[in-house]
Order: sequence, then C-alpha cells, then structure tokens
Amino acid sequence: MRRLSLFLPALAGLLAALGQAPWNLWFIALPAFAVGIAAIARANRPFVAGLMFGTAHFALALHWIVEPFLIDAAATGWLAPIALLLISLGFGLFWASASSLGMRLSNGPIGVALAIAAAELIRSYIFTGFPWALPGHVLIASPALPASSLVGAHGLGLAVLLGAALLVSRGPVVRAFGAALWILPFGVGVMLPVAPPVAADAPVVRLVQPNAPQHQKWDPDFTHVFFRRGLEETASAPDGPPPDAVIWPETALPELLRYSEDVRPTIANAAGGKPVVIGAQRFDEDRRPRNSLVVLTGENGDVALVHDKYRLVPFGEYLPLEPVFNAVGIGALAAQLAGGYVPGDGPVLIDLPGVGLVLPLICYEAIFPQDLRRLDRPRAILHLTNDAWFGTAAGPQQHLALAQLRAAESGLPLLRAANTGVSAVIDARGNVVASLGLGQAGHLDAPVPPALSAPLYIVTGDWAALAVLMVLITGFWAQRRAIPVAPMRERP
Repeated sequence: MRRLSLFLPALAGLLAALGQAPWNLWFIALPAFAVGIAAIARANRPFVAGLMFGTAHFALALHWIVEPFLIDAAATGWLAPIALLLISLGFGLFWASASSLGMRLSNGPIGVALAIAAAELIRSYIFTGFPWALPGHVLIASPALPASSLVGAHGLGLAVLLGAALLVSRGPVVRAFGAALWILPFGVGVMLPVAPPVAADAPVVRLVQPNAPQHQKWDPDFTHVFFRRGLEETASAPDGPPPDAVIWPETALPELLRYSEDVRPTIANAAGGKPVVIGAQRFDEDRRPRNSLVVLTGENGDVALVHDKYRLVPFGEYLPLEPVFNAVGIGALAAQLAGGYVPGDGPVLIDLPGVGLVLPLICYEAIFPQDLRRLDRPRAILHLTNDAWFGTAAGPQQHLALAQLRAAESGLPLLRAANTGVSAVIDARGNVVASLGLGQAGHLDAPVPPALSAPLYIVTGDWAALAVLMVLITGFWAQRRAIPVAPMRERP
C-alpha cells in the first residue's frame, strides 16, 4: 500500500503531462489531475505524494530542457540529466509544499487543488517567473481555448484543479459541481464568437524560415548556406498579393549588426525594398551584448529601428545568482554556458511599416501574459524565435502552443517567424490559420488577421484569478468543517 501511495501520484503526474503539447491529450490529463489530487488527499505523507505528482509531471512535460546541453554533447552533455532533475524536482517542490499546506487547509482534495493553483500562480511570477506547463495549458488544444480571453491560463487552471478535486470529493452535489466546472470553459469557448474574417485590404506578411540546425547555425562552413537560403525565400515570387513586410526569425543576421553594412543592402534587395524585420546580435555603445530585433527599410537596408530583448533566459542568456556560482567554484563554467546578454527596455510597441503598430516579442518573451496588458492596443503581436535550441519535438510545439494562448488571451493576431519552425500566423482566437512545420525551410505569405476588441483578461489580468483563489482559500479555511468533504487518509 505504501508503494502504491507513491506510484499512483507519479503515474497521475505523467498522465497529466500528456495534456501538454505535442500530445494534447486533455481528455486524459483532466482525469489524471483528479487521480493525482485524490492520491495526495489519501496519503499519509501528502508532501511526498505531492512531490511525486509534481516531479513526474514536470519531468515529462519539460523533458526537452535537455536539448540545449546535447548540441555540444561532448562538452555539456553530462549536464543534461542534472538539468532535468533539478528543474523537475524544483518545480515538484512547489506542488509538494502546496499539497502539505492544502491538507492543512481542508483535510481533503479541495484544499490540495486550491493550494496547487496558488503555487502555480507563484511559480509564474516569483524571481523571473516560468509560466510553462501550467495545469491550464492542457486546455490549449481543446475547444476551451477561447475562454482564456476571459480568465487567462490561471483561470483555466483553477477550473481544471478545482473541478478535479470536487469530482473526487464526497457527495453527488459536490461532484456535480466538479463536472460543471470542467464543462464550463468548453461551453464558454464554444459560445464566444469566432474570429472575424480577414479584410480584403489586410496587409500581407512573409515569414521566412531558414531551418538552420543549432549545431550548424554559427559554423563558418554553413552560415552562408542558411543566409543564402533566407535570401532566396525572401526574393521568391509570391503566390498571391506581394507581401507588405518580410519577417525573419531571431538571430537570423549572420554577423553583428555593426558589421552588417554589406549584408543589409543584399537583404533589402531580396525584399524588393519592402520593410524587413530580422533578429540580430549586437553590442551597444558600452560594448554589452544584446539580442535584438532590427527593422530594415529602403533599398540600402537602412536601420530604421532597433528593439532589444528585455526578458532574458536564465542560464541561457544571462547568469542569475552569479556570486553563488563563484562561491562554489563553478562560476567560470556557468558564465560560459550563459550568454552574457543584457536586457533592453520593454515591453514596447513599434510601428512596423506596411503593417502598423505591433508588440515585438523575442523567443522566451512570448510565455509571459502580463506583458500584453501594459501598453496601448497594437495591431498584432510579432514573435521572432529560434527554437532550434529545443530540438524538434515537445519544446518547439509547447512554445507554439503558448503563442496561441497569448493570441487568445489578448484577442490579437500573432505573427511568428521561427528559425526551424513552427512559423505561423495565428488569429485572435488562438487558431493557427497558416504555418510552416518543424524542420522545413521555406516561406509563408499570409494576410494579417483582424484583432478583436480588448477582452476581459486584458483588463483584469491574473488579478481576477488571484482574487477568486484568495476568496476560496479564505472561505475553506474559515469553514472547512462545514464543507461536505470527509478526510481521505489511507489506513496504515
């Protein structure tokens, strides 16, 4: 029985992770959350059961985290299992602590569900935040996705977790409420109006996908190959109306921006003088490295605008807690693995000629919904990324799913140029209306879908989910004896 108390939450965590991309098995993930929460509520040691549930969930959902370490496997491959263990165990501790506190809250599954929902909200914001593989994300590939425009990912996650807890609680009325809570996002998603049709005069963009594998991307023997491929795709004759702007992915410029005087006219010529957005690396006036987005205009490819990435990837683009690593003697190695970039200012809106006002996001920035609320309303979201770091399976697919969620939450179309895919045009309800698959080289011409009026989530953000969560937690804490949930401890 003791082994079962550990095996069952771990199995439930693995099955719950199958709701994430690329599996998208939300109909398996939902009951798996119910089984996991019930197992925690019955366990003698809810902390341990919660740790098994969370660690197994994140180990599968985030297994792609090993991919960057395998690009140069001889040098950094040994770090891959350590990274996966640390991230899955670290995030699993959030669920473990929540499980222990939740049982003190209500001595049953409802308290566990509310505490895990609170832990996921904290995980999304604490330090730099990492809102990836959230419980609400299992509904991205379901008809419930449009409901995120009202409550966001954390609102969907609260419905997933609390519905699961109610379904495994005592009493038919309570279970009926649980079923209703699961059905509600689907009903709302179906009832919300579909995205409006594309206007006849909508601007057309060309998304360029060079498909440069990361282990070859900066190899001098291959750099010119991928750059020429990008030029060919840029210059290719359109199948329909000519594009009003051309968009290349993150870090697509083959050299530092300051040394690109000869390259930029070549790009502009391939684009026929149309505006080109391209990812580039540069040094600022203080010789600090930046990961940037550059807008080129005119026949000479003049630099009309430079926007620097403002949310950097910890350990990938900068080194957090540098004094700690120095103290334990691995500061030099950690600094070598980190990129050493400095962040820019953001979020900001830019005026992209031919398209209009857009919100630029570079790679990792697309996982943060709060940045959508800080500015005036743009025409679209512009997302440049290089997902070659994360292989060709779960990582890029999950990143695309989060881009779909950002579009649905904001009611804005999203234009996504990805080095190795998936490049896509996403409408304001989160539907992928055109795309280039993983591992393909090519280009995609598509009109920019229309935006919707600002939905409720843009007004309230995650404050609404936090308020509901705090009210529920306070209520259950104050009146836990009146809740029709009996203790679910397993017997020794």
